[in-house]
Amino acid sequence: MQWGYGGRHNRQPMGRKDRLFTDRTQIESILKRAMVCRVALADGGQPYVVPVNFGYQDGCLYFHSDREGKKMDILRRNNRVCFEVDTDLELVRRQTACQWGMRYRSVIGFGRAFFVEGREEKRAALDIIMQHYSDGPFQYDEKQVDEVAIVRVEIDSMTGKQAGY
Repeated sequence: MQWGYGGRHNRQPMGRKDRLFTDRTQIESILKRAMVCRVALADGGQPYVVPVNFGYQDGCLYFHSDREGKKMDILRRNNRVCFEVDTDLELVRRQTACQWGMRYRSVIGFGRAFFVEGREEKRAALDIIMQHYSDGPFQYDEKQVDEVAIVRVEIDSMTGKQAGY
């Protein structure tokens, strides 16, 4: 995995380069504190963004889903994804409207999504997701584990950005 822009995504970022960072510790801290991950998919020429609950471990994001639906249909056709998480959001008010801004910390990454198969693999992935929001141990109904879809995003690259800190 690339920390920062690299690999297929070797484009230089637009905007304020002084706000970018690639420090793994900072990036993982934001991932651990974020409550929602927005996953961007490409359905032919049409973008589609969906917020998901998630977990992060060992360079991979995990989220769960119904087996059917628009998100799953798109992922079956195109498993390339972009994702974004953010924390520490605060509106910064100024005297004039054009000077207003936001304080934030965020991470944007790129990767490929794969479906997690098998009951034990799904339970392990569900544990990663659940541990993001609460302490375990966790118990799962076997039928529900069998019926849920779990997606693992193998991350190719990530970059952090912050403003106001």
